[in-house]
Amino acid sequence: MTTPKIAIIIGSTRDARFGEKPAKWLLERAQQRDDFDVELVDLKDFDLPLFNEKASNLWMPSEDPAAIAWQEKIAEFDGYIFVTAEYNHSLTGSLKNALDQAYKEWVRKPMGALGYGGLGAARAVEHLRGIGVELQMVPVRNAVHIAAGSFMKVSPMGENAEMEAIEDVIGGSADALFDDMAWWANATKVAREA
Repeated sequence: MTTPKIAIIIGSTRDARFGEKPAKWLLERAQQRDDFDVELVDLKDFDLPLFNEKASNLWMPSEDPAAIAWQEKIAEFDGYIFVTAEYNHSLTGSLKNALDQAYKEWVRKPMGALGYGGLGAARAVEHLRGIGVELQMVPVRNAVHIAAGSFMKVSPMGENAEMEAIEDVIGGSADALFDDMAWWANATKVAREA
């Protein structure tokens, strides 16, 4: 069996977004492991329109070339870690739209999250898990939450320190998330291939 491939997906497309900073930190930390391969996927690179298909691609093929390109990209992976802010007690609109632009590509693959903001995007991550269940993904238990003082330490709205400044606070959570992702990516990959 080949090594599972995990996508770290930056879930915000705003020019002033923060998500790229923790996503790159997460990528570098994940690249130190040998139990999965990892790639950073940026929603900004796909310029997805708002969902406007006749139906989900579970029921009929998509027509928009941007949606098809997105589906082809995410089909490459055996699991997903979503990096999300919390907007009004939920995930970003761009991430929700990206999730809606595909269906069959997500099915029976694990998903995890890194959330950031005042409460570590806890409510956004909970909403994300519910969406993942509907898309037939396997939400894993562990997540990374960059909250309160830690968030202000690394955010441009605060001290804008490097991510390493809070690594002692969030590093263990990242490792636990990676352990979950590796286990479930292997388990679901074997099951899908059978």
